[in-house]
Amino acid sequence: MRDPGDFEALLPHLADLVVDTVERTSDVIHVVARARASEGLCPRCGTASSRVHGGYERSLDDAPVGGSAVVIRLRIRRFLCRDPECEAVTFAEQIPGLTSPHARFSPVRLDAMRAIARALAGRAGARLARMLGMPVNRMTLLRLLRNLPEPLLASAPTVLGVDDFALRRGHIYGTVLLDMDTRQPVDLLPGRTADAFATWLQQHPGAQVICRDRAGSYADGARTGAPDALQIADRSNLWHNLGEVVDKTVRAHRSCLRAAPQPDQDEQETPPVPASQPEFRDVNGRERRLVLRTVERHAEVHGLLAEGESLNAISRRLGLAFRTVRRFARAETAGELLAGAVHRPSKLDDYKPYLTRRWNDGCHNAAQLHTELQAHGWHGAARTVQRYVNTLRGHTIVEPAPASPPKPRRLTTWIMTHPDHLDPNDAVRLKAAIEECPELHALVGHVRDFAQMMTHREGHRLDDWIVAATAAEQLSDL
Repeated sequence: MRDPGDFEALLPHLADLVVDTVERTSDVIHVVARARASEGLCPRCGTASSRVHGGYERSLDDAPVGGSAVVIRLRIRRFLCRDPECEAVTFAEQIPGLTSPHARFSPVRLDAMRAIARALAGRAGARLARMLGMPVNRMTLLRLLRNLPEPLLASAPTVLGVDDFALRRGHIYGTVLLDMDTRQPVDLLPGRTADAFATWLQQHPGAQVICRDRAGSYADGARTGAPDALQIADRSNLWHNLGEVVDKTVRAHRSCLRAAPQPDQDEQETPPVPASQPEFRDVNGRERRLVLRTVERHAEVHGLLAEGESLNAISRRLGLAFRTVRRFARAETAGELLAGAVHRPSKLDDYKPYLTRRWNDGCHNAAQLHTELQAHGWHGAARTVQRYVNTLRGHTIVEPAPASPPKPRRLTTWIMTHPDHLDPNDAVRLKAAIEECPELHALVGHVRDFAQMMTHREGHRLDDWIVAATAAEQLSDL
């Protein structure tokens, strides 16, 4: 095939080549070509020469066609330089816009690999490139990424975002700076100190607005490096901070989610609990050593507080850490400390109604019940089913188990989701959950008011919202 016009229209970057043959072997397309020009330019002196000294063949990986890799086999000529004063006696010809000395990839292929390296870097980028018909080693992508020129930044963006990131969580952190208009990172700083941020701002003036989180170091650095800049918190940080508070509030009131009247039981089936042993039980209905120890320590701490002892004195007397004593002192009842231990959710909760129904039907074999649950999607261990079945033994008929309450994390997600975007079933369960707890009902109202205020940029309502939220918190503490 010689000078095919359709081929050049499909691959315009090969317009300066004369394509001799195109062969396909397995998933690779081999293109054998040569330069269309009759002479070459010396790279040293720029003198044109048509005197051929020799030649060789070089391979160039090109962009894929139809999902198949393309390899261009070029017949390169070596010319004699016609300038007697030139240091280069001979030189190899280069195809403008296609080849460069020692290059193994065409410019089109290089641009594609650089884009993949920017997005995915090493192994993930290599897997994607292989699927696209550009097999490449992950280290090649990393080298291309490292060789990209760093943008020269003379001044800071008008709206600058700053946040920290973990190089090694809990040990090594850094700071990322972003242009909030383009959503692109502009620089990385080692550490997350106020001095480093202030120095960068002084070296790159121009920031008028700085978006940051609640970190005090970034606030101090902004005041020092850009005292005239307006410091704000962007919506993502505000919403994230609100979500953390909502999650803590939901977990503090998760005992309300399990508040339900207990079914009447025969005295012979459930013996009364002695007054000296408070009835704190785990998810399986059994007394736990941790529960009893917590109740006893709570009573000891509050007894010593009633005698006038300080927290430090109680810590030394009981051999407990000061923070532990303070936590016991702040809890009015032991139930506040045992919410997580006593009401710990189980992945068997969704299957307990079925187990109760089968128990009442007369099936008391744990192994058989475990096999039946597997047909309903249960992937847990047989021992988990056996432990729950053991709590039912001694009862001929068991009251149906109440529906398991939502987990705190799921309830937090429902509260933080727009009501129009909630699944109908989730909306019903959210409504049922907050009706059991006035504090959670008020929390939902505050979250939705804040979301509306933030979405519609109604900043004038913020002071009234803070007053209302603070008053609700004080009422819940009474």
